[in-house]
Amino acid sequence: MVKADGYGHGCRIMADTLSKLGIQQFGVASVQEGIVLREAGILGQILVMGGIFPWQLKDLIAFNLIPTLSSDAVAHALSQIVPHDRRPYPIHLEVDTGMRRLGFTVEEALALLQSPMMTHTLSCRGLMTHLADADNPDPAFTLDQLSHLETAVLRLRSANVPIPCVHAANTAGILWHPQACLDMVRPGLMLYGYAPVPKREAPIALQPVMTLTTKVVHVKTVEKGEPVSYGGIHRTRRRSRLAVVPIGYAHGYARQLSNKGEVIIHDQRCPIVGRICMDMTIIDVTDASMVKPGDDVIVMGKSEKQEITAYDLATWQESIPYEVLCNLGPHVHRVYEPLANTCDEAGEPG
Repeated sequence: MVKADGYGHGCRIMADTLSKLGIQQFGVASVQEGIVLREAGILGQILVMGGIFPWQLKDLIAFNLIPTLSSDAVAHALSQIVPHDRRPYPIHLEVDTGMRRLGFTVEEALALLQSPMMTHTLSCRGLMTHLADADNPDPAFTLDQLSHLETAVLRLRSANVPIPCVHAANTAGILWHPQACLDMVRPGLMLYGYAPVPKREAPIALQPVMTLTTKVVHVKTVEKGEPVSYGGIHRTRRRSRLAVVPIGYAHGYARQLSNKGEVIIHDQRCPIVGRICMDMTIIDVTDASMVKPGDDVIVMGKSEKQEITAYDLATWQESIPYEVLCNLGPHVHRVYEPLANTCDEAGEPG
């Protein structure tokens, strides 16, 4: 899964790297994300997992993307515009086994797959469902979903409807539900080094592949009792040294981290003080070794003795690691190295 710009890591580079490792099937959320990969030269199969509007179907065909269908209307619209030389056009169908988001009922899927348009115009290459609760230590709901999926497969095959591929397992399914690993799996967050639940032990070692760093751009000393940043929600409790770093919510560094988060400078954890701004954040470095402009700042990653992970950021901002990673937008300069722990010379977050 390389949707959401490769979970914030850069979908083009992630897909290209995975291609070189032998991966030839990629999952995205939208037609537009699929087009981005095609324009980047990705030649493998690209499965569009999200909802599709009828007016996107021409682009879907033009860029040879495979839709995951959840709607009779979209299926019929697709069948009407597929060129004769592209028939039968490959599709996957989603069965809703409990997520209550996208997907057909078993009866709806059976009716569609037995309809005339599936004879020559469309070809079902896969049946899927989405696990809604696979990170829960209680497996009951996931097992119920898998049971519903198995029932769907049996009913379809007993009706002589061929289903070449059945898939259900997302990251949590892969890690904790081996019975969900059917003909294909859909690793997402785990590709980038995280499990969905930080306190639940994963059966394999995962290593984050992203380090987010910047540099100190300014340092000043302020007296006790001085307000800091917008709204003065923090006042210095002593004579303090404050460092300014050029990262803020425009980069995807959440404003909810104001007065909560920490960064690493000189192998020491230093707190954020005051509100995070659009492009700047203020750090209290009073207790750190002498900090000066140009010093490295680790926003997410490891120093010799300290580490701040996406789990930490998620906890501080009352969110999840998915959101932390996906929110890192185009203002964050990305450098790709075998061991990425860098920012550019201008100090832009990277």
